[in-house]
Amino acid sequence: MDRRDAHDQQKRHPVLKIVVLLALAVVFLAGGYALRLYAQTKTALDSTYDNVTVKKAKVDLSKQKPFSVLLLGTDTGGLGRSDKGRTDTMILVTVDPKQKRTTMISIPRDTMSHVATKGYTGVTKINSAYTYGGTATAVASVKTLLEVPINYYALVNLDGLEKIVDAVGGVDVNVAFSWTDAHVGDYKFTKGPMHLNGKQALAYARMRHADPEGDYGRQKRQQEVIQQIVKKVLSTKTLSKYTSLMATLSSDLRTNLSFDEMVTLATNYRGAFKDVKQESLKGDGVYIGDAAYQVQSTTELQRISDMARTSLGLDKVTIDNFNTKQNALNTSAGFDWNDGNNPVYHVYSTSN
Repeated sequence: MDRRDAHDQQKRHPVLKIVVLLALAVVFLAGGYALRLYAQTKTALDSTYDNVTVKKAKVDLSKQKPFSVLLLGTDTGGLGRSDKGRTDTMILVTVDPKQKRTTMISIPRDTMSHVATKGYTGVTKINSAYTYGGTATAVASVKTLLEVPINYYALVNLDGLEKIVDAVGGVDVNVAFSWTDAHVGDYKFTKGPMHLNGKQALAYARMRHADPEGDYGRQKRQQEVIQQIVKKVLSTKTLSKYTSLMATLSSDLRTNLSFDEMVTLATNYRGAFKDVKQESLKGDGVYIGDAAYQVQSTTELQRISDMARTSLGLDKVTIDNFNTKQNALNTSAGFDWNDGNNPVYHVYSTSN
């Protein structure tokens, strides 16, 4: 296997959880359903609320101010995994109600990061920040990497995708080409329309190596699954599965978005969710020691930071952190950013 292929970006998109939360709020609250359903919704979503682990960066949603949320998808709870795991999906979402636009920025799981926790201090892949220090460390790593305030977070696991697809009665997709995924249960996907249950949908959304488009093809399939879930959630048939959906949300989601804040988003920010722009933090494949990493040039880090801060109505700032310092030191030592063949990247001692 080519070393570059071994550590390509793996972008999984658990944004479906946020979409489902918002859709449920719109359907059950703005749609005028009975108080009993309102109360049940609040009870279920209250159980997902965690305002202790990560403190919020204050934002006044009642005045329709821009805000950010970090979506974290753990690699636990699916494919037989039960350990704490890593956040293999990290997506920074900024919502700008004035421009009526939502921007999703995928952060490669292998991005070089520096953490300082009780158990470990040093360089690690950004998806392992969660392993070392939990949600707070994961959020802090992204915040520091891009110099962007993070107002909220939402943490979900792979098992949640299976459950929610099953809860809505499966999803209908259009398979672009035939393949067999023996890795997760010998699932066969035949070109053309298919109806998928939860386990099949997870396999369908995860596969990358057999796709002619690689990770880009996988992103298209993930988006397709998300769209079909939302379609089911908004259908009359799905509403009959209300209890299952609520149970799924309560067991597979943790967030510092309160129920009232979700209601505010559903009622005051719907326009911003209609236009979704997708972006990625683009990196270069390198080796640090024997481990494959992604490192981003300072120019790329600055580009994404500027984009995120602008969408939040903030002034641009010059990024000066562990990553930019290492970039400068490597460049001075002759690192070739145009090598394209997994060059060695050195980590130097700094005051950071």
